[in-house]
Amino acid sequence: MSEKLPGQAVVVESALRELGVTGEIVVLPEKAPTAATAAAQLCCEVGAIANSLIFDADGAPLLVLTSGAHRVDTGLIARTAGAEKVRRATPEFVRAATGQPIGGVAPVGHPAPVPTLVDNWLSKHEVVWAAGGHPHTVFPTTFDELVRITGGTPVDVE
Repeated sequence: MSEKLPGQAVVVESALRELGVTGEIVVLPEKAPTAATAAAQLCCEVGAIANSLIFDADGAPLLVLTSGAHRVDTGLIARTAGAEKVRRATPEFVRAATGQPIGGVAPVGHPAPVPTLVDNWLSKHEVVWAAGGHPHTVFPTTFDELVRITGGTPVDVE
């Protein structure tokens, strides 16, 4: 399957296999830059989409995997992460931290581990869809699996 995957999705697929994830990366017919567009293509609730948001936390990357139904309270995330200031990262910062483009950042497959917070709201869904390293790719997973494969901390994000 790897030869059919676009861009960094091949790297993500390899990381998923190494981590024992059985869900396969799906290539969507259209880009899924928002939770709503991904949900529409997957015929699922927006809340079942795990948005991968990279933040600049005092100059270091912080990945927040949030339900597509939520907005991230950066003040709350800063307190949770023990950072003075948390702000949305630039596309260049995201690419440097993850090797992946905005709109396709996967929870894994980065050049180095990125501290991760996982929105508790995702636990309400039996299947959660996360980005697969490219704006056209996603994979099915669960809240517990996301926490396991990222070494993430479950939190409330809003």
